[in-house]
Amino acid sequence: MLHLQVDPHSGVPVYRQVMDQFKYYIASGTLKGGDLLPSIRDLAKTLHVNPTTVVKAYSELQHEGAIEIRHGKGVFVAESAPRLSEKEKTEALRRLARQLAIESSQLNAPESLVLRLIREERESLERGTDKGERP
Repeated sequence: MLHLQVDPHSGVPVYRQVMDQFKYYIASGTLKGGDLLPSIRDLAKTLHVNPTTVVKAYSELQHEGAIEIRHGKGVFVAESAPRLSEKEKTEALRRLARQLAIESSQLNAPESLVLRLIREERESLERGTDKGERP
């Protein structure tokens, strides 16, 4: 199951957030070559974004070789889409962990709270529920 979300307040363009999430799913093997992705209209509706945002994300992903847009048929993961090595996965997670560490430190949040929240979010994703607050 894909868990896509956007944060309009993150400072990262929304189309880039969409791209990065699909790239992670593809690179991790969760999405495989030939898998059908949501239509532009469906994804825009799900994420509550303008369809042109999804068009831009999909166009960039196609340019990078991660997806194929087959007019009249849909959007598919490219058979030759790049995968992440374990080192690249660790580096990506380290960047995210660093950001969380900085922000939790700025909020003076205890480590136990941060770790508990991470566990709860992972569990809610695995159960298919979404406990997190979304804009």
